Amino acid sequence: MGQPFDLSYVFSFLPKLLSTLNTTLLIVVCSLLVGILAGFLVALPRMFKVPVLRQVSALYLSFFRGTPILIQLFLFYYGLPEIMKLVHVDMTRVPVLLFVILTYGLNTGAFMSEVIRSSVSAVDRGQVEAAYAVGMTGSQAFRRIVLPQALAVAVPVVSNLIIALLKDTSLAFTLGVMEMTGKAQTLGTLTQHFVESYLALALIYLVISLILEKLLLRAERRLLRYEERNSSLKQSFVIRKSWSRRRILAEMKSSGGGTVQ
Repeated sequence: MGQPFDLSYVFSFLPKLLSTLNTTLLIVVCSLLVGILAGFLVALPRMFKVPVLRQVSALYLSFFRGTPILIQLFLFYYGLPEIMKLVHVDMTRVPVLLFVILTYGLNTGAFMSEVIRSSVSAVDRGQVEAAYAVGMTGSQAFRRIVLPQALAVAVPVVSNLIIALLKDTSLAFTLGVMEMTGKAQTLGTLTQHFVESYLALALIYLVISLILEKLLLRAERRLLRYEERNSSLKQSFVIRKSWSRRRILAEMKSSGGGTVQ
């Protein structure tokens, strides 16, 4: 048992925990970048149904979505160097932070691939055809029509992934990384005020999560403007197509061309 609860320790622990916030945010940002890249690489074979790579992607998803992140951390930190020894690669001097970022990044990539695949599939195919009809190229249609709407669909889910990733970084201290949770554990051990230490840690995580939630909500609202604009484009194309057909029919009838089915 620790010392009796003292609220003053909560306030004294806050600046000490914030001193390690940069390490926590570094893990989140780098892992998210790795996750986005891995997510695209895994989603593409499933979207385009590439035979062999599709099975590899499914195996990747099954492993990272079906096993705890803590087990993945241990497997990468202790197992990857042993595997690399088979090809005569020494990883004993690789910083532990890189193992942490790699593990979190690949784990995030498994969930990000599903977000990418589902959000792109959610965009109405008719809008892409409408973009082609008004003269857009494939890249322009993807950049101006598909991507903004896919992002608008993906942002709420990505927001949850980012906040979950932020909280999952608390397990990095099990490998010796001195991020906020590791610092809280150290402060609790030194002072025997564990409750105050973890209460201060919970407050920091809560505030950061609320800030991220607000920022991502604003991003979602901005992206929804593109969706409304693209819906107007689709309606304009449908009206133009209907008007053009009526005009052609009228010209053919006036010229004696007969009835067109």
